[in-house]
Amino acid sequence: MRRADSARGPAFHEQQGRIVSAHGRHYMVELDDGSLRKCFPRGKRSEATVGDYVMVTVQGEEGSIERILERRNLLYRSDEMRSKQFAANVDQLLIVVASEPMFSDDLAGRALVGAWSAGIAPIIVHNKADLPSTDAARQRLTPFRALGVPVVETIATDVEKTRRTLLPLLKGHTNLLLGQSAMGKSTLLNALVPDAGAATQEHSQALGAGKHTTTATRLYRLPEGGDLIDSPGFQAFGLYHLEPEEILRGFPEFHKPMEECRFYNCSHRHEPGCGVLAALKRGDIAPERHALYTRLLAENEARNSY
Repeated sequence: MRRADSARGPAFHEQQGRIVSAHGRHYMVELDDGSLRKCFPRGKRSEATVGDYVMVTVQGEEGSIERILERRNLLYRSDEMRSKQFAANVDQLLIVVASEPMFSDDLAGRALVGAWSAGIAPIIVHNKADLPSTDAARQRLTPFRALGVPVVETIATDVEKTRRTLLPLLKGHTNLLLGQSAMGKSTLLNALVPDAGAATQEHSQALGAGKHTTTATRLYRLPEGGDLIDSPGFQAFGLYHLEPEEILRGFPEFHKPMEECRFYNCSHRHEPGCGVLAALKRGDIAPERHALYTRLLAENEARNSY
């Protein structure tokens, strides 16, 4: 479509694109023809994020983001002070853990809640599966397997095997790579996207952002189809932005027992006649999962009491 805007001179042609990287108020947008443009949001504030589909007007090598198209989902990380969106329109969340250093059960559990609450399918990628501590890591992943979460073992330094194992799972999807620092996430990225370093450099040069983009979220095209969004490593994964009903969506094993709760507004923590607590007592719900649920509710209640 064309529209005239006298404040900007002649008519501009709107094109659809997808945000593939960001730094401050600058965004790299890949247009439908495959070209990249450095774009700025129209207006003082931008709610755009990596993975967003947007309509842009282009003039030369730059453009303006006119509007964000409807999202399927939006992922946030948050702490007591603020929430920060970091990816949109994600199909699968790849939670990278490793045999060494040993991963955090709590952080992996929080990432699962974030995925399920947003309607995103999680996959756990168990990296460094050739180390002596692998059996201990497998044991710690047993509760996640029991929830039906696929666990895929990899050795990221074995590039060919990693590609054979993971690329078929990622094909045709937008995949978000998420994990604690030191889990080998960057090695996985380089195995799956051979030109990731070159793409990162190209984005950085276009944005004028230099080395600071190494802490940014970026989207890469997979060689066999699909997209891979790489996010910075984290040591905390807050979910303060979630409402109680959204937290519940992150615990699918609660959903059937909830039908037995005596009270419609049961919080599943202490009420008599609670189906979730009865399932917990029977061993149908893992104690560590219920403990995580109560922690998340307590954290959000504390934040909302400020």
